[in-house]
Amino acid sequence: MAIKIYIDQGHNPQAPNTGAEGNGLREQDITYEVGQRLANLLRQNGNFEVRLSRPTPTTQLGNSNASSLRARVVDANSWGADYFVSIHTNASSQATANGTEVLVYTEPSRAANLAEDILENLTNITGLASRGVKERPGLYVLRKTNMPAVLVELGFITNPSDAIRMRDNPGLFAQGIYQGILDYLDL
Repeated sequence: MAIKIYIDQGHNPQAPNTGAEGNGLREQDITYEVGQRLANLLRQNGNFEVRLSRPTPTTQLGNSNASSLRARVVDANSWGADYFVSIHTNASSQATANGTEVLVYTEPSRAANLAEDILENLTNITGLASRGVKERPGLYVLRKTNMPAVLVELGFITNPSDAIRMRDNPGLFAQGIYQGILDYLDL
């Protein structure tokens, strides 16, 4: 039986619930592209069934930040996803802040184990620094999902080096998440 992976491409293409901006890039565009590439890798594998929160670049979820987040969680829960992977970019007022991190509801947990494998592969494949796995129990998509859920902060859109890497090599980020999923599932 196929393993069901729900890929949540963080944020909407237009308000409400748009993402961070930096270095001429928009978070929602990066997350859309990385999510599409990750979905393709998973589908080609043959062991996975995939659902995207934003199947098209113009898919708009909800009419507020809260309803956008709720729509993603309700879709994943009602579909019966086995794992929930939310893709985001980080932002900071400090342009020097860099690296990738993965957020989970709590540690230890199955989600934290998945997060460790994703983080290790992301940093190995992209060359970005690891900022670690961190607990974020207040995040709606981690708190309300019925399955192990991770929120991947690919890199800092506000850091010129991270931003260029995300813009020019979205496939590396998709490959890192994909390989992390494979390692976690021992596939």
